[in-house]
Amino acid sequence: MVAADFIASCSRPACNEHGRAQAGIIPHFFGHQMRVLRGFSRPVAGPTALAIGNFDGVHLGHGALLGRLRDIAAESALPPTVLTFEPHPREFFTPALAPARLTTFREKIELLAEAGIKQAMVCRFNASFAALPADQFIDRVLVRGLCVRHLIIGDDFRFGQGRAGDFALLQRAGEQCGFAVEAMGSVTVDGERVSSSGVRGALAVGDTEHAARLLGRPYVIDGQVVHGEKLGRQLGFATANLRIRHNPLPMTGVFAVAVGGLGDKPWPGVANLGIRPTVGGTRPLLEVHLFDFDRDIYGAHISVRFVHKLRDEQRFPNFDALKAQIAADAAAAREFFTAEAQRTQRSAEIGR
Repeated sequence: MVAADFIASCSRPACNEHGRAQAGIIPHFFGHQMRVLRGFSRPVAGPTALAIGNFDGVHLGHGALLGRLRDIAAESALPPTVLTFEPHPREFFTPALAPARLTTFREKIELLAEAGIKQAMVCRFNASFAALPADQFIDRVLVRGLCVRHLIIGDDFRFGQGRAGDFALLQRAGEQCGFAVEAMGSVTVDGERVSSSGVRGALAVGDTEHAARLLGRPYVIDGQVVHGEKLGRQLGFATANLRIRHNPLPMTGVFAVAVGGLGDKPWPGVANLGIRPTVGGTRPLLEVHLFDFDRDIYGAHISVRFVHKLRDEQRFPNFDALKAQIAADAAAAREFFTAEAQRTQRSAEIGR
């Protein structure tokens, strides 16, 4: 598309207050809501302040970009909007080599809603979308589909067929089509650039504390509690079981966890995330034993925060050995939470 075509497309009304989009309201279980639009064939209802990204994990770097987006949106009286892709582009181009997702699609949407984003457009990343030239991406997706007035991107964002589009092209298009463009620099923690890859690396080696520093919160997996095989109950440690949609898993092992969605405060427990090799498991499962808890929570939607790794998942020779290890894991998790409470109390006393 040449410059004249850009100008001509901008002169046509891409959206107005009566515009419609294929959308749904996704409720977040902590009380947030966000409009989710599938595809760009119909325009949004009005002009937007927009950020683009995969937002896997919604880490501190994403948080800085989304914070800037909220500020611009408030100043301009525009809805803070994100454009994201499903599946992740790397899952489309090299599925066998694609990294583990930090968040499922639902988890990502929930975190974006929690961050104050009011609407999200989700574009299906398939062969036709990957073949879309950069200028058509700007015209069809950003200008016509999203009615962008202010665009914020990360400093490494590329787009369009062959990743030909860059910040300079967006700037030129913005001058012609009437939208502003800015690029956010990297966010660092202790000299390390915050990235989804960095979070994955920390989780892969069991460093949940470092992952939390990059995320700005503990790593979380959420889901609905389902009926299991009741093996935990037979072993004396009843568990809440969550089927896992992460494939591959970003980490495996046994963890001290804090579970949200069961009351005003997170509930402490111990969890196994993996395939349960001792009982011949093949599908990923998250099993959570909640301390001093006896309520029926089947069907509840809970969030499991991984605060400390205790050990790797392993295969045991028999159920007696497994039971003994579960007891040791539960004791270790309780000790961890006791030590954390004492550390928090000492810090509070020093701060008085």
